[in-house]
Amino acid sequence: MDKTGTKIAMKTPLVEMDGDEMTRVIWRMIKEDLLLPYIDLRTEYYDLGLPHRDETDDQVTADSAEAAKKYGVAVKCATITPNDARVKEYGLKKMYKSPNGTIRAALDGTVFRAPILVKGIEPYVRSWKKPITLARHAYGDIYRNTELRVPGPGRAELVFTGADGHEVRQPVFDFAEAGVIQGMHNRDSSIESFARACFRYAISVREDLWFSTKDTISKIYDGRFRDVFQSLYEREYREEMDRIGTKYFYTLIDDAVARVIRSEGGFVWALKNYDGDVMSDMMAAAFGSLAMMTSILVSPDGVYEYEAAHGTVQRHYYKYQKGEPTSTNSVATIYAWTGALRKRGELDAIPELIRFADALDAAVLETIESGRMTGDLASISTIPDAKVLGTEEFILAVRDTLERKL
Repeated sequence: MDKTGTKIAMKTPLVEMDGDEMTRVIWRMIKEDLLLPYIDLRTEYYDLGLPHRDETDDQVTADSAEAAKKYGVAVKCATITPNDARVKEYGLKKMYKSPNGTIRAALDGTVFRAPILVKGIEPYVRSWKKPITLARHAYGDIYRNTELRVPGPGRAELVFTGADGHEVRQPVFDFAEAGVIQGMHNRDSSIESFARACFRYAISVREDLWFSTKDTISKIYDGRFRDVFQSLYEREYREEMDRIGTKYFYTLIDDAVARVIRSEGGFVWALKNYDGDVMSDMMAAAFGSLAMMTSILVSPDGVYEYEAAHGTVQRHYYKYQKGEPTSTNSVATIYAWTGALRKRGELDAIPELIRFADALDAAVLETIESGRMTGDLASISTIPDAKVLGTEEFILAVRDTLERKL
């Protein structure tokens, strides 16, 4: 609310992408307890819960991505990417692709993930003093792959047919038995968009940019990423990075992992799609909790999609369904909402909305630092006598802190 007690008005809707399981439960609690009492919330709603994706043959996911392009800002709940077990559990028509992968491909964006630092939750890596932001390429690799089960002996080939009809063939493997094949691709334009986004972000936060891959093994595929980054750096970004006192360097991903562990943090680490997926979870856990990692998808034309970096908290959801108590960390999901609201306020020139987002972020941190937190944080906190709160108890505690701040 503003100073007169009136709910904060919005000019343009957010694109709201609802999700699955325990995060869907948390999503509703956040809206009811932390947002709707203070904001005249305007959203264009898309239900990306797995049952509705199945009902629409996943068209709803594509529609939500188009809506994000239209309105410029989206906020997304965690969603299930089904495997065989999920197909059976939900009675799905087929095994749908990752909704995050579909949205990333549609927006051709880069994902920036960073830990939420709070006093009393110390990183497991003692040398880390500053956040490490992971920049994950959001297109291609195994998320857009083609797979084939090889039934028996035979030759596998990689075939490219040009627009002029010219054909290039390359042997993959001569199978003497059954096996599997996987084909991946990427596009020069997407790699370049990724590299530009990484350089611009690193410059904006005045931090060094690291990029790592495995070009000693994948000489053409990974080598193309390395060459695009180096070319852009030399042509467009070296001079500015030198001026502000930051640097760019490339190293192999195994060397980068060792360097990251020995570092004090405070840099942007750019990674290909799968590498970024894995390392962001590692980074989140090492900084304290998977539920303490923000995730922002930024497209080349300025579309922003905010979400938590973690999954749907399946184990807690099964307990919730049975009526058993849960203590699920909602911090990253709250930060997804505040990030989207803050960006909406910036784009639409609504300072009250920006101040509210800042106040809610601060209320979350103050609540934890006062010793009230969910079980995952209490188990690693250095705050004496930390009190474990249930899922909604924590959200209500944040609301109490927010009320005092407002």
